[in-house]
Amino acid sequence: MSEPAIPAAEVDGAPRRITLPRLATIVAVAAVLYLAQDIFLPLAIAVLITFALSPLVAALRRRGVPQLAAVLATVFVAFALIALLSLVMIGQLGELARNLPTFQANIIAKVETLKEAGGGGGLAGRLSEMIAAVNAEIGSALPGGGDATGRPMQVEVVERSNVLQMLQDLVVPLVSPIATTGLVVVVVIFMLLEREQLRERFIRIVGAHDIHRTTQVLQEAGSRVATYLLVQLLVNAIYAIPIGIGLWLIGIPNAVLWGLLTLVLRFVPYIGSVLSAAFPLFLAFAVSPDWSAVLWTAALFATVELVTSNVVEPWLYGSRTGLSPLAIILAAIVWTFLWGPLGLVLSTPLTVCLVVLGRHIPQFELFDILLGDEPVLYPHVRLYQRLLVGDAVETTFQAGADLEDMALADYYQSVAIPALLQAQDDRDRGVLTAEQEARLADAAQRLVANLETMAEEERLAPPEEGDEPAPGGGFRVACIGGRWPSDDVTAAMLAQAMTVEGAEAQAHGYETLTPARMASLDLEHQDCLVLCFLDPTPTRASLLHIRRLKRAAPHLRVGVVIWQMPPEVLSLAAGPRLPQPVGQEKAKEAEEIGADFVCTTIDAALEAAFIKAEPRKLAQSARPLARAASRRRKKAAD
Repeated sequence: MSEPAIPAAEVDGAPRRITLPRLATIVAVAAVLYLAQDIFLPLAIAVLITFALSPLVAALRRRGVPQLAAVLATVFVAFALIALLSLVMIGQLGELARNLPTFQANIIAKVETLKEAGGGGGLAGRLSEMIAAVNAEIGSALPGGGDATGRPMQVEVVERSNVLQMLQDLVVPLVSPIATTGLVVVVVIFMLLEREQLRERFIRIVGAHDIHRTTQVLQEAGSRVATYLLVQLLVNAIYAIPIGIGLWLIGIPNAVLWGLLTLVLRFVPYIGSVLSAAFPLFLAFAVSPDWSAVLWTAALFATVELVTSNVVEPWLYGSRTGLSPLAIILAAIVWTFLWGPLGLVLSTPLTVCLVVLGRHIPQFELFDILLGDEPVLYPHVRLYQRLLVGDAVETTFQAGADLEDMALADYYQSVAIPALLQAQDDRDRGVLTAEQEARLADAAQRLVANLETMAEEERLAPPEEGDEPAPGGGFRVACIGGRWPSDDVTAAMLAQAMTVEGAEAQAHGYETLTPARMASLDLEHQDCLVLCFLDPTPTRASLLHIRRLKRAAPHLRVGVVIWQMPPEVLSLAAGPRLPQPVGQEKAKEAEEIGADFVCTTIDAALEAAFIKAEPRKLAQSARPLARAASRRRKKAAD
């Protein structure tokens, strides 16, 4: 069972809340990132490349290579590969542009086929019109004048410009990306050279008073981002190589270009694969006189995608990014709005950094709560919320997942009963309505009933070597709710845990404690009876049932369980208000009334119930003495 780590904000004190100043700060920062993207976008790219190259530099340093040589060699190899891939793609694009005229005949033939099939209307007609428009654009872009329809080429009068304006229009578009690339290379080099100094400065700014936490932030952020980028690059390569080879075998022109484009576009979450398939599919439509190339190309992408998603990625992704699937989509939308296509590519690693910061630094906790993949509620609080809305199906599924790693009794003790204790506390404070209480008790009873199959499987599981026999064998126990319907649920949980241990246990509602229904308990054939209370301070009237039960069946051992939060839940630094521990006064009162044992946990209740011992004798109560004295007074008066 996975439990959420205690956020840094909760360790420091009260949990952080979403406030208007905090939201205003986030909006202001987003506005700055949008307006100054020419500054922050190259820096973001440089930071992410630094994260990706840091492990390689560290590996060279461990082999004795000087720092400067290790950094320069790593950066040179990395950017040389990027430049080589860019040159190959540019060359392939040029070749594709030269071959465009040869595709027009096939496009026109398919358009005519679609028109004949669709009769000029419907989906086929609209599709043929769209393809005809694309074909016309291709024809108009080619030299020779005129488009595919034979219409004259539109002439546009362009005013003459001076030499300076011409140079500006020609040089600036070329110089700007080159300058940005050079800036990124320089920043990466200096970041790799001054990694230690940058780490120290970050620690000094963010949290010099808690070096352990700040160091953990840097290590986790660097590890997650580097792992994501390198593993994603490996997955993309494994995906792109079969695509390139398959397109070449199918006969799609410029297969190398589409393989490299697939390698790059796969960095875009979710839609990258679709985008990478769109261009080859259109080209297959254009180059083939029939539909076979289109079908083979679609089958190629579908097969590689299925294999990669279901085999390669689960095998290679040993560590998660820490983001929920919805968070990845939302992050892609936000970063694309801020920084365009490059923001879409960078969205996942940038959001990973924000989530890591939020996991360890209070000021960024909001990002971890909204975007992280860790549960934000403790298991018992999550179960309480599901029970409040009466969702027994979801609670059963979650319980089944938790029971893969823990025993049924442990689940009830650490998750289910704390959830009911939380409900009891809300009831005592008057914030739980009668309708909510009834719905919660009904959903909890259905949860226990749904877990009956798992309890039976656990009971019938063959014992492992060295295990002791089930301690409940031969015992007959009745578990009864103390006062409220939620108490009945805990009685059912305890009875189910006892059956797992081999006992014959039955659960009964608190209504069976009335004199008219007590006969249904079959006390003569029971060895032990346990009263269950969620209220940490049950009333004396409720505890007096002990005496009535023992008078009705003197051979019966009667115990009381006043449920208490386990230490691991009580030790949580934050979260909902927790019930107070059971006071010694109530335990002592129950023993004085005649209880054979008083417990607060399932384990203690199992141990106390499965004991062959004589029941405690009831002390002479005040009520029989008062009746005897009354009789003596009446006799003397007569």
